[in-house]
Amino acid sequence: MNFLTITNLTKIFNEGSESQSSALKGVSLEIKKEEFVVISGPSGSGKSTLLNLIGALDNPTSGTVALEDKAIHMLNESELARFRREYIGFVFQAYNLIPILTVKENIEYVMHLLGYSQQECDTRVMEIAKALDIDTYLNKLPDHLSGGQQQRVAVARAVASKPKLILADEPTANLDTKNGENLMELMRKLNEEEKITVIFSSHDPLVIAKAKRSIVLRDGVVVEDTHR
Repeated sequence: MNFLTITNLTKIFNEGSESQSSALKGVSLEIKKEEFVVISGPSGSGKSTLLNLIGALDNPTSGTVALEDKAIHMLNESELARFRREYIGFVFQAYNLIPILTVKENIEYVMHLLGYSQQECDTRVMEIAKALDIDTYLNKLPDHLSGGQQQRVAVARAVASKPKLILADEPTANLDTKNGENLMELMRKLNEEEKITVIFSSHDPLVIAKAKRSIVLRDGVVVEDTHR
């Protein structure tokens, strides 16, 4: 059984209007559990749109996304919200940390939503924070951290509840080359040690080189799919 199956996925924005545009044009992919995948391509190729559809943050115009045989488009709003909490960890380019919460509170936020005890949260947060070298910042607010530190907090939050899939949209875009490469090494380590499937988008060739599988989009179509 494939972990993630994408079948003939199409996304049209402003459908029926003069400004109609096709972001994805019949994309089909199969991704196995524990893969470490990069989706690359030029600006406007459909990378972010594809990640948003996989993560159920948007709906396809046509086609299906199935995660462990769960057809995402068949879920209602409450089922979708629970699905996202239980199955997927998101790492956004803009970090999306909650500014009034400490680093620790940001990391354990989803765990509380899923019903983890405070003791479980404390143990898991410390484990992940040490792995990502942010354990000395747990009581700080996000705006007291550098961009690289905030991005590591975002990664920690994404993996803390042990989701089955992590989706990261241009996770290194706001980082310099060294911090970008360090972050990718950390994500790859988490992929291997935590057994979490990771799909990220990037246009940076140095970052793309860290992936075990490279999928290239151009004009909403898969033009290359290479395993390393």
